[in-house]
This record gives sequence, C-alpha cells and structure tokens, in this order.
Amino acid sequence: MQKSDFAKLDVPSSPGVYIFKDARGRILYIGKAANLKERVRSYFAPKHRLVAERGPHIAKMIEEVESLEWVETQSGAEAVILEANLIKKHEPPYNTKEKSNKSFNFVLITNEEFPRVLVVRGRDLNKKIKDEQIKYLFGPFTESSLLRKLLKIVREIFPFRDKCEMGAGKVCFYRQLNLCPGVCTGEISKKEYAKVIRNIKDFFEGKKEKVIKSLDREMREAAKKQEFEKAAVLRDKISALQNIKEMALVEELYKLGEAGIDKDIKRIEGYDIAHTAGQARVGAMVVFESGRFNKNEYRIFNIKTKKEGDTDALEEVLLRRFKHKEWKLPELIVIDGGKAQMETAKKVLQKLKLNIDVVSVVKDERHKPKRILGSKKIIELAKSTILKINAEAHGFVLSAHRKRRGREFLSNS
Repeated sequence: MQKSDFAKLDVPSSPGVYIFKDARGRILYIGKAANLKERVRSYFAPKHRLVAERGPHIAKMIEEVESLEWVETQSGAEAVILEANLIKKHEPPYNTKEKSNKSFNFVLITNEEFPRVLVVRGRDLNKKIKDEQIKYLFGPFTESSLLRKLLKIVREIFPFRDKCEMGAGKVCFYRQLNLCPGVCTGEISKKEYAKVIRNIKDFFEGKKEKVIKSLDREMREAAKKQEFEKAAVLRDKISALQNIKEMALVEELYKLGEAGIDKDIKRIEGYDIAHTAGQARVGAMVVFESGRFNKNEYRIFNIKTKKEGDTDALEEVLLRRFKHKEWKLPELIVIDGGKAQMETAKKVLQKLKLNIDVVSVVKDERHKPKRILGSKKIIELAKSTILKINAEAHGFVLSAHRKRRGREFLSNS
C-alpha cells in the first residue's frame, strides 16, 4: 500500500488500538489512542517531522508498513489495557525498540491470603519478586504515569490492599480515603475480598462486560434480600464501569495539536449535571485552555434550586458561573444533553448579553455520544476535542456526585 493510501482509510475518531503490519503480515508496532484517526494520521507526516517527534526507529518502522488494522474501544482506559495485552501476546519488534533503554511496567497481584495490587517495573520482577509470590501479572504497560492513573480509576471502583498490614487493628491511610476495603481492620472477609480481586483481574484482562454482569447479578441478589445499601453500592460500581472515561487518561493519549481545535479558540468550558433520582445534585465545569485541560480552574456547584430537571440545574450553574467577572470568558461552551439543554444555555447567554458559541453532546441509552448539536463549522473543526471535553466533564461531575451522596448518607445515618 502506498503511504498516501493510508489517508484514505476510514479510520474512526474513537479510542482504540492500532496495529501496523509489514508485507508478510507480521505485526511491527501496536499503539493506543484516544482518537485513532488523528493518531494514525500523525505517523504519515513528513519524515523529518516524524523523526523529530517520534524518533528514527519509528520513522524506519513506517517505511516497512504495508497494512493497518485497528480495534475500537469504549474508552481510553480500555485502549490502555488492550494495548498491553496485545503487546504481551505478539511482542512487536518496534514496541521493544521504542523503550530499549527503559523498563516496562506491570500490574502484579500477589499470591497471599489477602492479595496486594502493585505496580512493578519489569527490571524488578526477577530481582525482588519470586514466582511463587505472583498470582496474576498484567502488562507490559508502556507508560508508567498512564498506568498509575488507570490504577487510580480501578481503585476508586474496587478498593484494594497494597501496603497495609492484615489485622493491624488500625486504619491505614487508604482506608481513610475509602481506597482500601479494610483489610487492615478486618472489615472484609477473605471471600468478599476474593471477589474484589477477581473483578480487578477480569478488568485487566479486558473483560469489562463480564465484570458488569457479575456485579449486576450481585446487585439483584442483594435487592431480593432487601440489602438495599449494598445494592446501591453495586449499582454505583456498574455505573462507574459503564462510564469509565477518566480524562486524565485521554488527555495523555492525545498529543498536543492532534485534537484539531482552531487556534483562535483559546478557552473552552464543559458542563455536566449529575444526581441520583433528583438527590445530591451537582454541576461541574471543566476548562480546556490552549490545547490542554486546566484543572486549577475546574469548579463544582452544589445545586440549590428546588426546581426539578437538568435544565433548571444547568441554568443555575451557568448563572452562578458568569457572576464571576474575574474568570476569563470562554469562546466555546460544551453542554452534556440535547436540544433542551442547549437552548437553556443559549437563553442564559442571551440574558447576560454574552456572545459565546454553544454545542451540546447528545447521548444514547448507553450514555455514548450519538451526535453533536450546534454550529456545523465548529463541530467539523473540533469534534474530537468537543467529545474529549464532554467526557472530562462527565467524569468530573460523577466523582463529585459520589462524594456528595456519600456525605449526605453519613449525615442522615
């Protein structure tokens, strides 16, 4: 295949893994991306630019490439896991060359009564850890910072033990943050903890749907036994897994300049609302500035209006946000929702006499982006960035909502 032909391939703009092969069908390189189309396109830049940005070994690899395959995933997190599993299976030569002077990272689950979940460098596996101490091993993961962020997501859903001592009788640091299930204090049985480890194992093997089915079965059983608090916890875990779009991951999967955003758009703000049956309502604002997320300017709004409905909550959030004259104004606002939410945002901006473009991301029944409403020119120019910002806002608001609901539960118990 001519290199110019790769630009004609119908590569999707979704998260996933891409696979470069040579003329014999041998896998040369496996990579991950939050936007497959943009990432693949970046490999076919002029050679001098490719050498400068990715190194001479990748430029040489591209000269050998004859075909391309890709696998779409539901999120950047799953792309990270799939890439690691495929690299382990196929051992592509250029993946090894890319980090010839570094060590890959692995997730290790120890072979103990209450297993620990650890991140271990490849060079330390043989030096510090004996085979009989390893229950499960996942990897290699090519980027340590990305892996640690992924593990943070997993730990928020499935709290696990890493350093605490069994039966220590005192609460460890992570137990105080609800990131350890209480191995140190004896709050969790061996049987229940085994379920946690099994779910983590299945997740790192790329079996997210299996984990969700298992949790759904547990939730229904708990509901039948009228264990409603346990059922609610399981429901939240299912929701978190179905919406696992932690944008700290996606942000790293993107390279600056790949998002396709107009250079004139310096600041974009994303908004989303979260609640459970109208309770513990919160709104979130995220900020994308000069090609990257500015987390120092993220904000959470506890909804005060007694009016029900997401549009009233969104109206409140926007009115409160634009009272802050000291905050820089955005050139674009990204709303989560349909036509009603977008019209609400436009109404607020018109009332405040602000000339700011608005787009709205419409979701399907599985809460996946279905279409974007708004200016066709802006959507065509910045579709991937809009979806990235929407997903970031959604992840941020869910995290805030879970914390608020937890506080309200404790105050009412």
